Amino acid sequence: MTKGPEVTAAATFCATLVDEWVRAGVRHAVVCPGRRSPPLALALAADGRLDVQVVHDERSAGFVALGVGLSTQVPAVVLTTSGTAAAELHPAVVEAGLSSIPLIVCTAD
Repeated sequence: MTKGPEVTAAATFCATLVDEWVRAGVRHAVVCPGRRSPPLALALAADGRLDVQVVHDERSAGFVALGVGLSTQVPAVVLTTSGTAAAELHPAVVEAGLSSIPLIVCTAD
């Protein structure tokens, strides 16, 4: 079975994005599995320079990533799928903003 050009392009884009995050200092990622986020989740997992945690609850994942940012002063990436999953990150995003804690939120669609 061969991969179509759109799959290869998505994988290349995701690997490039992850590489840029790592080059900027990111060392941790929190992934919430979802139907639309596998290309980026796989790119995060494939990059051996990152500590990747899988958390199945989006609200919890946001606060796990927030805790990483608080303890290291380096943003962690938190990845969710789109829709209401992204909305579950809102409390952690508000806390990060009010507390000046670095956090990178990425949703997939």
